[in-house]
Amino acid sequence: MTASPSASPSNAPDPTTEQPGLTPEARRAVIVVLVGAVLAFLDATIVNVALDSLSSALHSSLRTIQWVVTAYLLAQAAVLPMTGWAARKVGARRLYVASLLLFTLASVACGLVDSAWALIAARTVQGIGGGMMIPAGQIILVTAAGPQGLARVMGAVGIPMVLTPVFGPTVGGLLLDHAGWQWIFLINLPLGVAGLALALRLLPADRRGEDPGPLDTAGLVLVSLGMVGITFGLSQAGGDHGLGSVEVLGPFLAGLVLTAGFVLRALRARHPLLDVRLYRDRLFGSASFVTFVFGAATYGGMILMPLYYQVVRHEDASTTGLLLAPQGIGAAVAMGLSSRLFEKIGSVTCVIGAAVSVVASVPFVLIGADTSYWLLGLAMVVRGLGIGLSVMPAMTAAFQALDPGQINDATPQLNVAQRVGGSMGTAVFVVVLQQHLAGGTTPADQATAFGTTFWWVFGTAVLAVLPTLLMAAVERRRRQDTGSAGNSARTAVDGVGTA
Repeated sequence: MTASPSASPSNAPDPTTEQPGLTPEARRAVIVVLVGAVLAFLDATIVNVALDSLSSALHSSLRTIQWVVTAYLLAQAAVLPMTGWAARKVGARRLYVASLLLFTLASVACGLVDSAWALIAARTVQGIGGGMMIPAGQIILVTAAGPQGLARVMGAVGIPMVLTPVFGPTVGGLLLDHAGWQWIFLINLPLGVAGLALALRLLPADRRGEDPGPLDTAGLVLVSLGMVGITFGLSQAGGDHGLGSVEVLGPFLAGLVLTAGFVLRALRARHPLLDVRLYRDRLFGSASFVTFVFGAATYGGMILMPLYYQVVRHEDASTTGLLLAPQGIGAAVAMGLSSRLFEKIGSVTCVIGAAVSVVASVPFVLIGADTSYWLLGLAMVVRGLGIGLSVMPAMTAAFQALDPGQINDATPQLNVAQRVGGSMGTAVFVVVLQQHLAGGTTPADQATAFGTTFWWVFGTAVLAVLPTLLMAAVERRRRQDTGSAGNSARTAVDGVGTA
């Protein structure tokens, strides 16, 4: 089934209707999925601070060790597109448990290896588990919560999404200093075991669903290679290669061509791997674009402040993590507020969050070598508020635009949008920063380079405002159409009764 402009207008929040709390089933789903979300997002950031230590411990070059990060990202990109089909085939609960088990076992393997390439292989398997775990968990949540509880469950599980990139480097630094590099992976074992026990105990058995049909193998090859090409090309930027280099543009453009080929095939195939016709729904399409742009602004921007503290202010990894904490605190507070605010005013929440993000970006373009840590902390709290009021409400709006049967197709596509947006933002901002850092020897010169790069973050934040306005306008029109249809129906019934 494809979405249409009038497919599910009743899903839009009604400010006059009091929203009920979460059902017990939805609360249990939140508890389970939170554990998996913490694992996946923490592991994506905690390794970044350990690359130099891994290079020394495993007697390998930093260029080789960089594949510990790259292989994880590529594996996630390759499996994300097939999670919707897999969830239909085996059930979302079974897929979640299997991916969490795979992630946990691969984490143990990462902590036991004694060579760089063995670690890269184990990280690839870990990426496969993590790439399936997050979408499977979201499918479980959306199904358990239903339209009325969707904002609250998305707000709850969004907290680790914004907190772990902030606290991950701190945890990684502490483990490196006091336990050894193996424990940045072995720490996942107790968390994974707890998550598996909770999933098996609290999640209801999968209901028999629709037959997903045969696996679209050709489509899977096209989109997986496309995602890998895009991700790999972007990951090459920021090292020794610029955005216009063959090493970046070659795989990136090849990935775009393959992805375009997948889209054309999906529009004609009887059983496509993903239903790309969902983008015909203007609310889903605009919400997806918001997710993409905020992925770029959020995850791309997150890489700059840690580098500023370490390059310009010469702080260590642990101190840097603590200095980043205000942004996580602001985001966590906003996540708690965003669900209730979304239930009252709908997608206008995203407009407010986008505007706050624009305002919060201003202090960073003025950053200097001796800018007060208190001022930076306050600005980061406000920036966190903007992120928390935008990211998950946009995904919530996207899910509410659809019928329940379309969730399995929507979830991996939203995750891909966010992941690719984050990769593109990171690549662009790092390249811009490197270009302006070149030749800068004094802290003042280096701080100026960061301020110039933050103008790009500011521009991305401004760009994010436009689709949030469109999203709010589409949602408002649907609510008005629903009200008009309801009034017409009541008038017709009254007329019959009078006759």
